[in-house]
Amino acid sequence: MTDMTQNSKKLGRLKKRSEFLHVRGGKYKARGALVIQMRQTCAADSGAMRVGFTATKKIGNAVVRNRAKRRMREIARALLPQLGEKGMDYVFIARDTTASRPYEALLDDGRKALLSLRDKPAQSAKHL
Repeated sequence: MTDMTQNSKKLGRLKKRSEFLHVRGGKYKARGALVIQMRQTCAADSGAMRVGFTATKKIGNAVVRNRAKRRMREIARALLPQLGEKGMDYVFIARDTTASRPYEALLDDGRKALLSLRDKPAQSAKHL
């Protein structure tokens, strides 16, 4: 468990609008209650993995948006150390069902999206 905690500390955060816009130009996958975008980082430290979270007003009031972002942060902490690629930026985008979807289903959505964003595992998964 300490390894997971140490790996999750390596996740940087996307904070500026320009960083989110940069990731928007990359690949994305929508699965269930999540949309995940991925693109090569533009930061000076290209070996780090960075992540950002967004929830628009379309999905609900501030309470719903904050709950959705908290759930996405937990999904990112659980999945990115194993399934994320170094040197990449990720943006998790909430959908209207993100805040209310069962946690295991949301975790599965995130896992499927991250696997399909990766080139080699997505190809090998098709052959199974």
